[in-house]
Formats: sequence, C-alpha cells, structure tokens
Amino acid sequence: MTVRVVLVDDHPVFRIGMAALLDSLPGIEVTAQAATAAEARALFGGAVEADVVLMDLDLGDGSGVDLTRDLLRDRPGLAVLVVTMHEDDDAVVASVRAGARGYLVKSAPPDAVERAVRAVAAGEMILSPAVAQRAMAYVLGGRTATRVPFPQLTDREREVLDLVAAGLDNAVISKRLSLSPKTVRNHVANVLTKLAVPDRSAAIVRAREEGLGGA
Repeated sequence: MTVRVVLVDDHPVFRIGMAALLDSLPGIEVTAQAATAAEARALFGGAVEADVVLMDLDLGDGSGVDLTRDLLRDRPGLAVLVVTMHEDDDAVVASVRAGARGYLVKSAPPDAVERAVRAVAAGEMILSPAVAQRAMAYVLGGRTATRVPFPQLTDREREVLDLVAAGLDNAVISKRLSLSPKTVRNHVANVLTKLAVPDRSAAIVRAREEGLGGA
C-alpha cells in the first residue's frame, strides 16, 4: 500500500527537497503541495488523496496548529506530522493537542524522515518524552489543571497577546520571540479574530482582564 503524502510548508527549497526525498522512497508518494494555509484548505476542500500531512508550524498566512485542527475535523483519518525547527517549541505541544501524531525536526536526516512518515501512517505517535509528558499533562489534567486564559489561542498566540498586553509593539515582540515582523503581525491578526475584538486596544483590555500583560 502506497503512503500518500501532502506537504504544507511556505519554504519552497525545503518543500521541493522534501518532495524529492519522499518520492524517491519505495511505497511513498507526494500527491500535493501547498505553500500557505489557504492553499492547503483549498486542496483538502477538494479531492486530494492523502494519508499523511507534513505540516509546517509557522505558515505565512496562519498557524499550522489551527490548520491541523481544521483538517482533522473534516478528515479525522489523516495523520499529521508537524515540521518544526525546535522540538521544544510550545507550538509542538499545541499541535499534539490539536490532533497531530507527532513532529519532525527540520534538521532530521533522511532515514529519520522515512521512519517518521511510515510510523504515523501506521497509526503510531512520534514524540520525545518531554513533549509527550507535557501533552499528557494537558489531557489528564482535568479539573486540577491550571486554568489557561483564552484556550482558543495557540500557545504562541497567547504569548504574543501577553506581550501586546504588556504594552510592547510588534517590533519589540519580534525581537523578544525571535520571530519575523510579518509572523508577529499574523499572530496579532489571528488573536483579534479569535477574540472577536475590533482592534489592538480592545484585545489589550480583554487580555488584562484575564491576567495577561504582566511581562
């Protein structure tokens, strides 16, 4: 049985290289590629065939975590393998909460890529002990878990909102979190949409009511 893979990543060099690697492996076929969240949603709104999605976490027009949640709501049988630069990124844990079966570090060697794709296609989870522990703490925490403000936000979006509420502008937040200014703008836009507030000032008021902004 052929494992059908869709690549979602906004870096064309990485995406092209990954497609070439996967297509060279027996029993694995790249059926489609998307550079943005919008392209991925359009693909999966159609008849694209996929068993595994390699999902970049930081897409130019949105969050890979949100996209993972949306795709799995419509296609619960998909195996999402998130691709990240840093395995300790909060977004990795957020993506597992959203239903991803694991993550792949972008620096992983070809044999590790192959193992990960075949494993998640077979229903396995690919997690480091640290990520698994944090994800399970969230799942099992129940009523004893610490209340998280704005649970509809990803961890990164909540982090950005905390800094916005502290009065920092996008340029400072960009440096503080080592993110591009464009990525920070996207996160802020996503926060405004998810909180259903008209502007940054209203978001700050909501955030401070929830105890954020103490940075």
